[in-house]
Amino acid sequence: MESLTSRMQAVQSPIIPVVGELIKNSLGTISLGQGVVYYNPPPEAIEFLSKFFAEPANNLYKSVEGIPPLLTALAEKLQSFNGIEINGENCIVVTAGSNMGFMNAILAITNPGDEIILNTPYYFNHEMAIAMAGCRAVLVATDENYQLRKEAIAQAITPKTRAVVTISPNNPTGVVYSKAALHQVNQICGDSGIYHISDEAYEYFTYNGVKHVSPGAFASSSEYTISLFSLSKAYGFASWRIGYMVIPKHLFVAVKKVQDTILICPPVISQYAALGALQAKAEYLESNIGALAKPAVGIAQVRQVVLDSLNRLQGLCSITPANGAFYFFLKVNTQMDAFELVKRLIQEHKVAVIPGTTFGMDDGCYLRVAYGALQKETAKEGIERLVQGLETIVRS
Repeated sequence: MESLTSRMQAVQSPIIPVVGELIKNSLGTISLGQGVVYYNPPPEAIEFLSKFFAEPANNLYKSVEGIPPLLTALAEKLQSFNGIEINGENCIVVTAGSNMGFMNAILAITNPGDEIILNTPYYFNHEMAIAMAGCRAVLVATDENYQLRKEAIAQAITPKTRAVVTISPNNPTGVVYSKAALHQVNQICGDSGIYHISDEAYEYFTYNGVKHVSPGAFASSSEYTISLFSLSKAYGFASWRIGYMVIPKHLFVAVKKVQDTILICPPVISQYAALGALQAKAEYLESNIGALAKPAVGIAQVRQVVLDSLNRLQGLCSITPANGAFYFFLKVNTQMDAFELVKRLIQEHKVAVIPGTTFGMDDGCYLRVAYGALQKETAKEGIERLVQGLETIVRS
C-alpha cells in the first residue's frame, strides 16, 4: 500500500529510542542520556497495592479525573509544598504522566493554527505535542545563562498565541527560574488573556538553597495558569505513569473530553501506588535527592561528582550554572554536528548523552548530560569517559 501523508510527518522523532539503539549496539556504554532516577519508589507505594487488590470493583473504570482519595492527598500536597489552594476556581486532574497533562492542555485550549510560545532550549515532547495538535511552536531564546527573557516573550505574543510554557527546574538545562521572573511571565499571560503552562516535574530537585516556585500560587492566577506535576522523577515512578495537572475550572470539561477519549481513566493500580508514595516519610526524598543534606547525599552528591569533572572542560565547553533537575547543558566549542558527536562518544568512548538539536538548539553543538539515573561510582566513571571523549574527539 502506498504510504499516506499525515500530520505526523511534521513531528520530530523522539531521540531517546534512537540513542538507546546506539547504546544497545555498543556494549558496556554508560548512559548519561535518559532523565530518570536511580532509586526505587518508597515501600509505602508497594504496600498500598494490597488496598487495590482488596476491592473487587477496582477492575472497573474509575473517574476520568482520578480516584477521590488520591485527589484529596494531592490537594494537601499542593497546599503544603506548592502554596496552591484547590478552590472553586481550579481543580486537579490525574494523568498518565505529565506529558499527557501537557497534551491534554494543548488540545483543550487551542484550535489548529494557534501558537504556543516555547523558551529555547525546549523540552522536545512539548514541541512534538504542539505539532501533533496542528499548532505552531513560537520559539523564544533564553539568555546566555538560559534564563527567561520577559521582554522577548511579550513581543512574541500575537492574536494567535494561546499560551506561554515555562519549565522550572528546567529540562534540558537544569536552571531554576526566580520567583520574580516567573511572576513577570505569569503577569504577561494574565494581561494578554492567554494561559501560562508551568511544567514542574522536577519541583523537588533544587540545590544550593534555591527554592522551587509554583506560578499557580500567585494571587489571581488560578483562571489562566495550568500547572503540570509528575511522580516519575522524585518518587522513582517512571513506569507507573502517574502525573497530575492543576487547571482552571473552566477547562475541566474540555480536559475530561480529551482524557476520556485517549485514556478513559489513569491506571487505577498506579493511582493506589501513588497514594501510597505520598504517605512516604520526608526522609525518603531527603536521602534520595539529598538537596538539603550536609554533606550531600543521593542525587545531590552525584551532581557534585559530575560538576567537579565537567569543570575540567573549561575552554572546551561552556557550562552554565544549574541549580535544579539533574541535567547540565553543555555548549561544545566545535563545528561538529551534535548528533555525530553523540555517535562517536558512544562508539569510541562508551558514554551516551543527548544532542542539543532535539531541544531546538541548532546554532552550535550542544549536549544534555543527565546524571539522575546513576549512583555515585557509575556516574564518576561515566563522566570521566565523557570528559576524556570530548577532549580526544574535539581536540583531535
